[in-house]
Amino acid sequence: MACTGKIIFIWGSFLLISLLNVNRARNLLVALVCKPSSNNPIASGFIQTRDTHFVLNGSPFLFNGFNSYWMMQVAVEPSERYKISNVFREASAVGLNVCRTWAFSDGGYQPLQISPGVYDELVFQALDFVVSEARKYGVRLVLTLTNNLQDYGGRPQYVQWARSAGEPVNSDDDFYTNAVMKGYYKNYVKKVLTRLNTITGIAYKDDPTIMAWELINEPRCQVDSGKTINVWVQEMGSYVKSIDNKHLLGIGMEGFYGDSIQDRKQYNPIPGYQVGTDFISNNLIKEIDFATIHAYPDAWLPGQDDRLQIAFIQRWLTSHWTDSRTILKKPLIFAEFGKSKTCPGFNISAMDYFLNIVYTNIYNLAKNGGTMGGGLVWQIFTEGMESYYDGYEIVLSQNPSTTSIIAQQSNKMTKLQHSLNNPHGDIFEQAKDEAPDEPSLSI
Repeated sequence: MACTGKIIFIWGSFLLISLLNVNRARNLLVALVCKPSSNNPIASGFIQTRDTHFVLNGSPFLFNGFNSYWMMQVAVEPSERYKISNVFREASAVGLNVCRTWAFSDGGYQPLQISPGVYDELVFQALDFVVSEARKYGVRLVLTLTNNLQDYGGRPQYVQWARSAGEPVNSDDDFYTNAVMKGYYKNYVKKVLTRLNTITGIAYKDDPTIMAWELINEPRCQVDSGKTINVWVQEMGSYVKSIDNKHLLGIGMEGFYGDSIQDRKQYNPIPGYQVGTDFISNNLIKEIDFATIHAYPDAWLPGQDDRLQIAFIQRWLTSHWTDSRTILKKPLIFAEFGKSKTCPGFNISAMDYFLNIVYTNIYNLAKNGGTMGGGLVWQIFTEGMESYYDGYEIVLSQNPSTTSIIAQQSNKMTKLQHSLNNPHGDIFEQAKDEAPDEPSLSI
């Protein structure tokens, strides 16, 4: 790992803190294994936005969270549902309070949507279970409604359905413009949003357990640099809000810049590289309540050393935070990030270093007047799920050093949230004046 003197100093300090907390980390693992089934149910009230901040019942809402895309699929088999409960219990124990997961499975194996307008009730009941368990353990959900990729069906499945119905389809990009496919998608959205949970008795659109909907995971389009997706987001965003105006709505974007502000494209992983989205223009749509970014520097910048990858992460975060704050005037979520175990030379220390740098940046940006609501690491599993591993897996009960870092970040974000409830002035003014705390483990 190529490091400057400053990075070496920071890393050395981090190691010292980790050593001092080793006994507490061990205690954390015991808590994860032995903690009784007590829980912290969701507080009343929906997460909302005010200016560039997330708020709950009028007070600042900050979070540390995670991705576990697989939950609904695993919950289809009742004998496997304990794995969902375990993840929520273990995540809650280290202060993780937001989970992003899929609320779709289009065609293929164990589909929720078997074909357009045809649904599997057993799979819907699996999603009911995921929502009810999140509620039980005090974890808010970000539910994504389809995928750009073919995993779990997504955009390619909609295209296949349209072709089978005799629609003249040229490419997957027709998903955004073809009236039949847009109709399929709207019907699905309505079905999910109006679903009455068979366990809680609460309609999804009325359940504060759900923090937000996302229209599509990582949309991309080869037609242009964001105009096609812009029109689609406008239409679908308006449709979602016509059914559910209580929940927040995001797009689900990675954060690539387009043509709306030319000089921003220098911040893309490869300067000028575009994927058919425009972070600025797409997120300016009024129905979109917050912006998201993803980042996988080991995949996006192969061959570059850790120093350059960390530098990219810092530029990526700072540029999007600045634009969210000054142009979009909406909150920002770092909705996916991780370091793959499949990369050459990987070791746990390198992943821990990466997470610590990302978390430090998230915390400092949140502290500097808000806008950065929190981060969602990719991704959390429980024991016995090796068949789902993708290289980015984190099992909290098996990775004490990583679990310690995650718990420290949760503790810092919680403390910052409390400090922002300043009765003597603007709720974010106090955060601007305070220096960051040293990392500490809260158990």
